[in-house]
Amino acid sequence: MAISAAAGKNRATGPAPRFAPNVRISLSVLVPRLVEGGLLAQDDANRIFAIPDRERNGHPLALVAEMNFRQPDSERRLLDLESLTQWLATEAGLPYQHIDPLKVDFTRVVDVMSSAYATSNAILPIALSPVEVVIATSEPYIDGWVREIEQITKRTVRRVVANPLDVARFTTEFYKLAQSVKGASKTGSGSLVSNFEQLVELGGKVEANDAHVIHIVDWILQYAFDQRASDIHMEPKREQGIVRFRIDGVLHQVYQVPPGVMQAMTSRIKLLGRMDVVERRRPQDGRIKTRIGGDGGREVEIRLSTLATAFGEKLVMRIFDPEVVVRSYAELGFSDAEARVWSDLIKRPSGIILVTGPTGSGKTTTLYSTLKQLATDEVNVSTVEDPIEMIDPSLNQMQVQHGIDIGFADGLRALMRQDPDVIMVGEIRDKETADMAVQAALTGHLVFSTLHTNDASASVARLLELGVPGYLVNATVIGILAQRLVRILGPHCKLGDVDMDENLWRDLVAPWRSAPPAKVYRPVGCLECRRTGYLGRTGLIELMVVSDAIRALVSEGGDIQKIRNQAARDGLRSLRLSGAEKIVHGTTTVEEVLRAAPPFRD
Repeated sequence: MAISAAAGKNRATGPAPRFAPNVRISLSVLVPRLVEGGLLAQDDANRIFAIPDRERNGHPLALVAEMNFRQPDSERRLLDLESLTQWLATEAGLPYQHIDPLKVDFTRVVDVMSSAYATSNAILPIALSPVEVVIATSEPYIDGWVREIEQITKRTVRRVVANPLDVARFTTEFYKLAQSVKGASKTGSGSLVSNFEQLVELGGKVEANDAHVIHIVDWILQYAFDQRASDIHMEPKREQGIVRFRIDGVLHQVYQVPPGVMQAMTSRIKLLGRMDVVERRRPQDGRIKTRIGGDGGREVEIRLSTLATAFGEKLVMRIFDPEVVVRSYAELGFSDAEARVWSDLIKRPSGIILVTGPTGSGKTTTLYSTLKQLATDEVNVSTVEDPIEMIDPSLNQMQVQHGIDIGFADGLRALMRQDPDVIMVGEIRDKETADMAVQAALTGHLVFSTLHTNDASASVARLLELGVPGYLVNATVIGILAQRLVRILGPHCKLGDVDMDENLWRDLVAPWRSAPPAKVYRPVGCLECRRTGYLGRTGLIELMVVSDAIRALVSEGGDIQKIRNQAARDGLRSLRLSGAEKIVHGTTTVEEVLRAAPPFRD
């Protein structure tokens, strides 16, 4: 939201000086204008002028923002750089623009002007069309360059005001990245890829002329970390290679690069993951361990997966941040009551606990968070996974090896001879694995595993379909957790002004009855949430404890609807009811709940 220059009471001792045309912004003019506009107290202005000249480095807006002043109004809002930039845009009569690198085609915009020209004028092209070029500036009162750019490009220049640190940072990054893409493209797609292949075969190092590709890959990885991406997709197409990030469960296209450069980037990442660079026909898996922000940053793991497609090798990188994967129950989406029930279940000495939901529903995060709590010095926790999602030193983790005929059942059979207390099986997908899980539970082990079913009650029917006898299901299964992920509304910009439809609310809370809230929240979008209106994700939780009444229904054949109705009588909250509660609390939206938990059709 732009801050009006006329807001507040005039606290200056006299009329503040005006910004002069074609002159860079100075503290001597900026600070009095801020005081006159009511954004800065006179005492704070005096503190700024007390700073020695030798310490006044950088743009005046950035210098004022570094002081962390509070605005002298009733809300005492922080006078940060974005607020100051918005005020400056209003003062100059120009639009404010936050530079989002995800929406800038850097390979095209850098052709508008040279890097030196952009740096000397504190400007950066951020969008280009056949008739217009949009240029961000941090010096809105300097416009002598406008006519030059219009004459050279034969396009109209539209100026916007952006914060000076972003303009400086992205000027450097965009031009270096574009130079790397063009430098890699000059080598030629075929020769560039063959260079990588020869290097792998000869065991040599990457040569200097391949530094372009290294820089591109480093930029992609670092920017994915900055944007909180969970997955990076590198997809070869006929005309261009496409890079996409999955952020809060939604894919966003980030960049397009020439096909040859895309192949070279894929080869570079495969090298880092110790994969076979020459082999492009067979699917491969790999793993990279790196740090965010250099040697001093936190460590993350990246799981690699390749797939041969019509236009080349597609690469998907899944990012596992240990600080994100292991969460508290509240962060996972559990209510206080559900967290207590779950804690009681995982303290049982034996039995099977199932976590169910489709791919990408947060099952891995829930399981790892739970296992981390159980893996004490007195407890031996062992897992068999395909693949190992995140390596953790407190767990004994085994990888399924299909090439040498070691599947889940074989791995579980081997783990049984390793004196485990708690066992996690990545997935029960066949009768043999289900039988081994049942045997492990019957012999005194606590077993965790996953199933792909719609909800908790359907998991019982799934086990019966796999061939597990009903009496063994009753003897071993103690709890089933179904979950989905929904995006969390950005706390800094959400608005609670949407009328709730009564019929829709009735469907959400069924079979219970509850009066709908008068208003619910909607996403707006701000800098904190990357203009999406959402920031992070949480779970919709459906936790079913297997009661004696449910066991009786399993013995009768395991009818899903009867089990679902009985679970509701036992107090189970459905996925949609969990979502309704989060809607009331302003955590998420109706649309997110309906997307994650649509009506089931058995």
